[in-house]
Amino acid sequence: MKIILLSGGSGKRLWPLSNDSRSKQFLRVLEDKEQNLQSMVQRVWSQVKRVGLTDSTVIATGKSQVDMIQSQLNNEVDLIIEPTRRDTFPAIALAASYVYSVQKADLDEIVAILPVDPYVEDLFFNRIQDLEVVVENSNAQLALIGVTPTYPSSKYGYIVPTTENNSNEYRTVSRFTEKPSEEQAAALIKDGALWNCGVFAFKLGYVISILEEKGLPTEYEELLKQYATLPKISFDYEVVEKTQDIVVLPYDGYWKDLGTWNTLTEEMATSQIGKGVISADSENVHLINELDIPITVLGASNLIVAASPDGILVSDKEASPRIKELVGEFENRPMYEERRWGWYRVLDYTKLEEGKEVLTKRIGIAQDKNLSYQLHDYRDEVWTIIKGEGEFVLNDEIRAIKTGDVIQIQAGDKHAVRAITDLEIIEVQTGSQLIEEDIVRLFMSWEEIEDHVLGAKRT
Repeated sequence: MKIILLSGGSGKRLWPLSNDSRSKQFLRVLEDKEQNLQSMVQRVWSQVKRVGLTDSTVIATGKSQVDMIQSQLNNEVDLIIEPTRRDTFPAIALAASYVYSVQKADLDEIVAILPVDPYVEDLFFNRIQDLEVVVENSNAQLALIGVTPTYPSSKYGYIVPTTENNSNEYRTVSRFTEKPSEEQAAALIKDGALWNCGVFAFKLGYVISILEEKGLPTEYEELLKQYATLPKISFDYEVVEKTQDIVVLPYDGYWKDLGTWNTLTEEMATSQIGKGVISADSENVHLINELDIPITVLGASNLIVAASPDGILVSDKEASPRIKELVGEFENRPMYEERRWGWYRVLDYTKLEEGKEVLTKRIGIAQDKNLSYQLHDYRDEVWTIIKGEGEFVLNDEIRAIKTGDVIQIQAGDKHAVRAITDLEIIEVQTGSQLIEEDIVRLFMSWEEIEDHVLGAKRT
């Protein structure tokens, strides 16, 4: 059995901590068994480990999330990287082609698809393994997991099975109902409906045959080339609604979608992360502060207060799901990102009258990590080393750097840095286009960079 974890999302529902590059699954607001802060993706990966499924699991994600996944999961997981953001049908089609043409799986191989961020018990992953047997025994084209509802929610989709039981394990799906009213949801639950948690399985050959019917490549590299032309449509609309034989496997354990501030704070082990004070007479308040200034909450109740370089949110918990509607108008660049080598935080951004821009960042590079050997076409940079020691390469010349050093980098200069100890840099960029896309990467690993520098000296 192959497992594909889908990691996507634009990060609007948990603004300001989440953004286009740091979606909700990467926020370190949960706690592990040792009381260390962890993200949803770290929690799910640890569960996958505990049930012994890591060797058969890959994550499908977009380019903007690669560094963060590699950083949080220590490069332990194989990635299928979407070249552009589309929707779940293109993502699953690409994943199926990867399993088929790269991993050389048989067409009878069972493939399970699930989100990368469900908040569940370990038993949920054992239930996913049961899907393999259900697909084999039922001869259905798709097998879903449906969660036994605990209350009539209007936030979830519902799977409505037929009245007769196929077996003690699974039931045939009659129809789907998307986000009904609470009154309708209560009636659906009475009729045996289940919450749709976005988990399903199929034989690889089923999706491969759909690609062939649509005239799409089944070879991974060929589908990658055509990826931008694939329709932006969900797998539910493109495949599930057109599939005749679907069964559902009930799951009656704990499951929760931590997609909004009010649901996320219900599972946080602490009411405060970061600098600040919550007064004793403030009830049901959660404070998450990524800024270096303290925040005080005094005599208030039922609030979520979240602060990051991207902005500040103060909201009644019940009203917090509306944040997506309001921040949709914000087009600001992300002000904080995690990368495979560490992190950066934007401190200041100014656009000058003559068309030039000035951007100031604080960059943290973890010990033994490095930035790629790169150059920029549209900006100059000045680095001030404020913490640690490292090695710096400029135009094929390597030298040591330490706290207090100031480095000038002109547009077109090839440069890289490696942290011998944890390294922090204040970087001031000036130029006409201060965007993350203005990076031409020449070599990624420090071994490649050193080999290149030594080779350049020999010649």
